[in-house]
Amino acid sequence: MSIKPIRQKWKSEITDRQRFNNQMHYKPVDRCFNMEFGYWNENYNLWSIFKDNDIKNNDQADIFFNFDKFKIAWGLDWIYPSFEQKVIEIRGNKKILQNCDGLIAEVPADGHDTIPHFLESSIKTPDDWKRIKEERFNVNIPERKLNVEELIKQHPAYRDYPLGIYCGSMIGKIRNMLTFEGLAYACFDYPDMVEDMVETSCQLTENILDQVLGKIDFDFASGWEDICFKSGPIVSVDFFKNVVVPRYKRISKKLHQHNIDIWFTDCDGDVRPILPMLLESGINCLFPFEVNCCCHPSALLDEYGKELRIMGGFDKMALGEGKQAIEKYMETLVPYVERGGYIPFCDHRCPPNVKQEDYIYYLDLKEKMFGITV
Repeated sequence: MSIKPIRQKWKSEITDRQRFNNQMHYKPVDRCFNMEFGYWNENYNLWSIFKDNDIKNNDQADIFFNFDKFKIAWGLDWIYPSFEQKVIEIRGNKKILQNCDGLIAEVPADGHDTIPHFLESSIKTPDDWKRIKEERFNVNIPERKLNVEELIKQHPAYRDYPLGIYCGSMIGKIRNMLTFEGLAYACFDYPDMVEDMVETSCQLTENILDQVLGKIDFDFASGWEDICFKSGPIVSVDFFKNVVVPRYKRISKKLHQHNIDIWFTDCDGDVRPILPMLLESGINCLFPFEVNCCCHPSALLDEYGKELRIMGGFDKMALGEGKQAIEKYMETLVPYVERGGYIPFCDHRCPPNVKQEDYIYYLDLKEKMFGITV
């Protein structure tokens, strides 16, 4: 489908790639890098601007709004083959299903977006993990071999946009597989099993990196954890320090050997208890930085200085409160955009309570304040 952008691209004097790299390294830029994290699925059915133009997903929306180009290369870093996704039964207005990680979950039968209520994991004991690891986490299967030549064709050295390499998840996807409660118990009941799961995750990521580093010139690395909530991390700080950090450091060493010194991880919630260890590990950028579960981005950017970068951090609550709240919050970000190391966008997927007209106002205001070339 050919998508016609509804907005003009922000005026530019340098490429998107140069801009991203300069901004993340506190160097001069023509203007702020322009990007967003995306939208809840409901937005595509509620906003006429999406419905009338047949925009159905975040990739299409990025083109539609003419954001700066931003790409990430991926490999098969997790379970394969995945479990069959299937509906087990329907109980009133709830649907019981098995997801691709083998979890039994309860979700709304009408399909609206919400966090599933997980009922049961496929892994309850070390014997379960041993079996599933042998069946679905073999690092040497052909499906884990990347088509590097095709990636090079897709993302040539002369590209004008930033390209990242995805560095997986050391503990977040394990949480998904075990459930929140299951991981909490397993860290105490079966610590060796959990550490082996982390080690397996690390090896799967290293397998991807070993295939592409040195062959493609990446601008950054990315990851996904979602291991924090409003009261901090879901694993103990000691566990994170002793089990997760050493694996991050192995990955970071490979990245730095190939001049990749910007690494962000997608982690919701209050990351402050583990932030020093993230920085020590080589993860030096937070994304999408949820404000209400943590703090205003200025607090950490002031505390850690140029050691830290943040992408995101525009309070979604302010975005839903209308134009006055949007402008008030945007003004608080000005000195940090000007300083560098900070790219503002909604601090998670834009929720459906945000009015379409207010979101357009937000985009207009962001361009007015941060999109003027110098």
